[in-house]
Amino acid sequence: MLNRSDKTSEATTAVSRRHFIVAGAGAAGVIAANPEFAVGAPALAQDAKALPDYVAWKNANAMIVHSKNTMETKREAFGAGVITPADQLYVRNNIAAPGNDIVADRNAWNLSIEGVKNPRTMKLSELKGLGVDTVAMVLQCSGNGRGFFSHKASGSPWKVGAAGNVIWSGVPVRAVVAACGGLADGAKFITGTGGETIPQGLDPKKVMVERSVPIAALDHAMLAWEMNGADLSLAHGGPLRLVVPGYYGVNNVKYIKRLAFTAAESDANIQTTGYRVRPVGQKGAPSQPSMWQMTVKSWVTHPLKDNAKGPTQIYGVAFGGDNPVKGVEVSTDGGKSWKAAKLIGPDLGPFAWRVFVLSADLQPGSYSIASRATDSKGNVQPEDFEPNERAYGHNGWKAHAVSVTVV
Repeated sequence: MLNRSDKTSEATTAVSRRHFIVAGAGAAGVIAANPEFAVGAPALAQDAKALPDYVAWKNANAMIVHSKNTMETKREAFGAGVITPADQLYVRNNIAAPGNDIVADRNAWNLSIEGVKNPRTMKLSELKGLGVDTVAMVLQCSGNGRGFFSHKASGSPWKVGAAGNVIWSGVPVRAVVAACGGLADGAKFITGTGGETIPQGLDPKKVMVERSVPIAALDHAMLAWEMNGADLSLAHGGPLRLVVPGYYGVNNVKYIKRLAFTAAESDANIQTTGYRVRPVGQKGAPSQPSMWQMTVKSWVTHPLKDNAKGPTQIYGVAFGGDNPVKGVEVSTDGGKSWKAAKLIGPDLGPFAWRVFVLSADLQPGSYSIASRATDSKGNVQPEDFEPNERAYGHNGWKAHAVSVTVV
């Protein structure tokens, strides 16, 4: 991937009779909303917003700062890499992150384990003695793609950058269950409670991060203390995070302090009415689908800006949620025709994304470049996605396409 100075140089020098001007397909005026995509735009370093203190270590040039608790990875920062670097990974917190004191002595962190035959509290140091495993997976916010909907749902207007592919290391939850004598009778859900500080005067149930997922997730769930080979940062849930491969990010509870195997879903608002898929204008209710498993999705990460003369490599990322990616097709004419792309780089498992590439020779003209992924069960990324109240789960390929003019 080109560094920032390389990209700026390309944008400000003559580029052999042709270059790319990008705008988001299906969204008029995206250059006005994203001036960093315009030809000849100044280096992003000049436009970057200051990062909050707890994420000051991140690469500001790669991030879009929506708020203190929400930061998105810029599409162009993904490049062709398989793993998303920690300093470029998006940040999403429902409430403010705890203080740095919780990672001062990581091994002293306590986790309460309930709904097992022998309930107990374990320190992180004890959990590390029960086993260790590693999993690569896509971490994606439920609202990734919200910015492509037209009904202006509340929440950050994510485009593609509320996602990343990372490697977690920790103890399998099933090993913790075994150390506690097995599941108690009637367990139907895995419920994780986060360790954020609840502001005084607020009803904890209205703001706490406590999510439940079906007990079937036990097969792959993990309590992770490392990400990409380093201690898990505070920004991403350190010292300990519940990781549920194939599920949307909200279910991967940060700063987990309680792990319970329950007969019913949590009664916290974030579970009962939050993260529920419902028609525009309706309130959330427990009867509505919850944002659990992710669906098949892909998007192009190049070309987005100027390109030197010669053959063009169209590439991007694709994943199947809780199924592996089987293949990806690319269209340069807005979906009228498709060509099979090649999956490149290592296959890191069913929950990770794959990088795809298609070689093309784009002559002068206008193009709508889209990608369409298919998972191992035959699920195909749809053209469009029906709006919902909170604008969750958008995986329509048409909105995720890029419009490119070659001159």
